[in-house]
Amino acid sequence: MAAEDAVALKNKGNEAFKAKDWPSAIEWYDKAIEANPNEPSFYTNRAQAHIKMEAYGYAIADATKAIELNPDFVKAYYRRAVANTAILKHGDAIHDWKVVVRKNPSDKLAKTQYDACQKMVKRDAFLKAIEVADAPSAAEGLDLDSMVVEEAYDGVRLKDTMTKEFIEDMIERFKTGKKIHKKYVFQIILAVKDLVYNEPTMVETHVKDDEKITVCGDTHGQYFDLLEIFRLNGFPSEKHHYLFNGDFVDRGSWSTEVALLLYSYKWLYPNTFFLNRGNHETDDMNRMYGFEGECKAKYTERVFKLFSESFSALPLATLIGDKYFVLHGGLFSDDETSLDDIRKLNRHGQRQPGQSGLMMEMLWTDPQTAPGRGPSKRGVGLQFGPDVTKRFCEKNGLEAIIRSHEVRMEGYEVEHDGRCITVFSAPKYCDSTENKGAFINIESDLKLQYTQFDAVPHPDIKPMAYANNGMMSMMGM
Repeated sequence: MAAEDAVALKNKGNEAFKAKDWPSAIEWYDKAIEANPNEPSFYTNRAQAHIKMEAYGYAIADATKAIELNPDFVKAYYRRAVANTAILKHGDAIHDWKVVVRKNPSDKLAKTQYDACQKMVKRDAFLKAIEVADAPSAAEGLDLDSMVVEEAYDGVRLKDTMTKEFIEDMIERFKTGKKIHKKYVFQIILAVKDLVYNEPTMVETHVKDDEKITVCGDTHGQYFDLLEIFRLNGFPSEKHHYLFNGDFVDRGSWSTEVALLLYSYKWLYPNTFFLNRGNHETDDMNRMYGFEGECKAKYTERVFKLFSESFSALPLATLIGDKYFVLHGGLFSDDETSLDDIRKLNRHGQRQPGQSGLMMEMLWTDPQTAPGRGPSKRGVGLQFGPDVTKRFCEKNGLEAIIRSHEVRMEGYEVEHDGRCITVFSAPKYCDSTENKGAFINIESDLKLQYTQFDAVPHPDIKPMAYANNGMMSMMGM
């Protein structure tokens, strides 16, 4: 195939990229590379599309290939630095930022990133040095009884239990950019922390004849789209159960609002409103992707620390009707892992998921089309094929696993011969991907009913507005 044919394919990829259709862009770049595997810019273009899809491991591989083809290609170092920064590999990223700054000294943004990366490496080392295994809770010394809600506070008051009236008022306050009183924030987080701490690592629930449960995927601080789910599908109630499958926070700039609303419903309906932990309910991700900064900007650092403690108390999975195993990431590196192993997992012994082990896999893994297991496209965890899913479901008497963790252009995707379902509930993700959102309703017959929905308008606050490290501009948001 002639070189100009390869360029034509790349141009089609660029058109799809401009239309924010990242999967199609990747397919065109694949074809361009097949036609001419020696053009480094094809790899950096594909790397950028992979970054948009959060396939950071693939982006690193593409950028590395481009560097092999042309060691002076600055853009390739830039892409690899962005991808390594995104998966918190600051030590690896810093080398590439250094190259970019050296080769292109007039690039102010790269210099800013290099400086920010140096700070992050130092901060990571500092946090590791001061880490204490049994650090005291941020709740110590917090005297809620003596905390006064001023006369001027114009919202509904909260006493010792959550009420529908309080939630309805809170929903409206958040819509107009108002906050709830700090005392109430503390009350909500502390109440829910205790509730979820006492739940099993895998919550088991059943759907009775006159009930239904709605499973939602990532909401990522997209508060107005969360309200759209409730508008379309009905608000939580004793008969209408909800399960939010992780990644409530980060990226979107209403993460405190999303977390507080979900927590308030958990407090109101402790036995029928469920929350699974996601990979973004972790300290290192919250520092990088905005939730820590947002808590500090809207409330206090102590609010973030309490949220952090509550996140580490969250269950890691939910079993619905003995048939659907719902968890944020996916399946495991070992075929011997069973539901009983999840039941026995002591999540309280390990607050953060770490780089390996069962908790990390539950929060981070992804499906792949090829059989067996493979390296992770995102550079963390692993990927599992249809045969892995089939064996796990058959061994544990399951219909399917339901997971989230990845953007799907249609809001959901059924893979692995119907045994692996991905649901993602943040439409027009980060204001930069033209994807739909979706949720799944399950009634007593245990059939899955999918609903897609579109993003709704929101006030003009950009994604990651509270991330303090320039990630937003770096990721091209």
